[in-house]
Amino acid sequence: MRMRQSDLILTALAPAIWGSTYYVTTQHLPDGYPITVAMLRALPAGLLLLLIVKQLPAKEWWCRVFLLGALNFSIFWGLLFVAAYRLPGGVAATVGAVQPLIVIFLARSVLGTPILFLSIIAAVTGMIGVALLVLGPNAELDSVGVLAALGGAISMAAGTVLSRHWQPPISPLTFTAWQLTAGGLLLLPLALLMEPTLPELNTENVLGLTYLGLIGAAFTYLLWFRGISRIEPSVISTLGFLSPLTALLLGWGLLDQSLTLIQAVGVIAVLVSVWLSQYAARRPTKTIPVTE
Repeated sequence: MRMRQSDLILTALAPAIWGSTYYVTTQHLPDGYPITVAMLRALPAGLLLLLIVKQLPAKEWWCRVFLLGALNFSIFWGLLFVAAYRLPGGVAATVGAVQPLIVIFLARSVLGTPILFLSIIAAVTGMIGVALLVLGPNAELDSVGVLAALGGAISMAAGTVLSRHWQPPISPLTFTAWQLTAGGLLLLPLALLMEPTLPELNTENVLGLTYLGLIGAAFTYLLWFRGISRIEPSVISTLGFLSPLTALLLGWGLLDQSLTLIQAVGVIAVLVSVWLSQYAARRPTKTIPVTE
């Protein structure tokens, strides 16, 4: 399937909007309820979409839907928050940036997609770009945090590849509804068991949660899963580099954070990575042989 520029732009909106999650969470939501916030981000949005599509999975799809919901939401978001608590944000983002490399090799195993040399270069360039964007000179490593960040990257990579591999004959809206609901349901008992009850929410909190659910989850994952069905995994995975880029630009524009020369180089590296992955997909001239 030939990749259209409109598909790429629409899909890129998803990680670009995800970059606003940190700002909304830290500025407009109560602190200390990560699993509860993740559940409230996924489950209400999923149920709302289910009411719209009015279609449940067939029996043979229930296990797949819950596995995808776990990989794309429950496990990924859970490990992401563990990494965020155990590591400086820059270290967590840099370790998580290994995801496109994992996608390339998983796509080879699951989908039979050839491993393109330029795709590897694009993924490594993006990782370097993210490191330049967010990795500070005093970053400290924590083994549990690093493993959580790596596990989150593996979970999201597997969810991306399997969402491409398992394509039910339904609309992207329905597929998004199923996965968001499944992921939210899996997060619900964790939120109830691991965290205290949310305090009374004010208008600002409600608006923040509404934004994360409707825009940051329902709308963006609709674009993401639509893109997964149309764009090569190696290309779509590098679009995730736009998330820390957006977070950096929001911090600079809204929170008066400084933008250094090194970070500016990181911005260029991320954009080069995204362009290079597209170029590799359009002109697959050199592949890396893999022994079966």
